[in-house]
Amino acid sequence: MIRSAEAQGGLPSPLTVLEDERLGVRGIRLLLKREDLIHPEVPGNKWRKLRLNLADAARGDHTTLLTFGGAYSNHLRAVAAAGRMAGMATIGVVRGEELGDKPLNWSLKSAAANGMHLVFMDRATYRRKHSAQVLDRLRAEHGDVYVIPEGGSNAAGVLGAMDTPGEITESYDVICCPVGTGGTLAGVAAGARSGALAIGFSALKGGEPLAKDVARLQAEAGVPTGNWRIETRYHFGGFAKRPPELAEFAADFERRHGIVLERIYVAKMLAGLFDMAAQREVPAGTTVVAVVTGPAEDPHDGAVGRVGLEPTTHGL
Repeated sequence: MIRSAEAQGGLPSPLTVLEDERLGVRGIRLLLKREDLIHPEVPGNKWRKLRLNLADAARGDHTTLLTFGGAYSNHLRAVAAAGRMAGMATIGVVRGEELGDKPLNWSLKSAAANGMHLVFMDRATYRRKHSAQVLDRLRAEHGDVYVIPEGGSNAAGVLGAMDTPGEITESYDVICCPVGTGGTLAGVAAGARSGALAIGFSALKGGEPLAKDVARLQAEAGVPTGNWRIETRYHFGGFAKRPPELAEFAADFERRHGIVLERIYVAKMLAGLFDMAAQREVPAGTTVVAVVTGPAEDPHDGAVGRVGLEPTTHGL
C-alpha cells in the first residue's frame, strides 16, 4: 500500500481561502483544495486515484502493476513511486516506439529510478491500448499483471477521487478541477455536496468527447450524477501548450499569492475561472472550490522539484 499520507501530514489536504481583489470585486469567494500537498512523490489526484487501485491489486495477490502514459507522464512517475512504496514491481507502457531508441528523458529516468520497467509501444497500437487484444498480448508477455488505465481513471480511481470533496466541511456552490482523462472529475462530481455544480476544465483541445468518458467512468463506479459539466474553452492551444498569456497569468498569480502553478492543468483551470468571473459568468455570492491537482515541478517555470524526483515538466 502507498505509505500513509496521514503520517506525512497530507490528509485531509488543506483548504485555504484565496484573497484576490479580482474575485472579491465580483462578490466571489475562492477556496483552494491543495491536493498538491498530499504526498511528495504521489501528489494530488494521482494519490487519490491510485490508493484503491493498489488495494485492489493487493487483494488479488498481484505483485506487478502495468500502466500507460506518454514520455512526460505524471501518471507513470506516480505509479513507479507508489509501486516502489507498496513493494510491487511496475511496468510502464510508453506511447511512441521510436522513443525506445533515444536516451531517456528526465521523466522516464525518474520512473526507471523507482524501478519501473519501460516498454515502448507504437502509436497506432497505443490508441488501442485498452482493447482485449492488446491487453491479452501484454499479459502474455508480462504475466498476471494488475492493469491500471492511463491516468488511473477507472472505477477504483473514481471512488478514490470522491474523497477530495468529502473532506470539505465548508459550504460551497461550485467545485472545479482540471480534466485530462476524466476520472478526477467523475469522482469529484460524485462526492460533491448536494446542490453543488462540478466543472471540469479540459486541458485538451477538442475536449468535448471527455463528457462521454466521465459519464462512463461514473457508471462503471456505480455513482452516476448529473451535477457536472466540462468547460472546453481554456485549453490554451492544446495539451502541453504554454502560450505567453498562460505564462503571464501563472507568473502574476505567483506574485500575488506566492503559489507556483502547475502549467498543463492547474494554471489553465484557474485562468479559465478568473476569466469566467471577469465575464460575469460566475454569479455574485458564489463560493467556488478549485482543486489543485498537482505541484509545479518545471525548472523552466522556476519551480523546485519535489522530494525524490528531479526538477520536472509535466505530461498527462
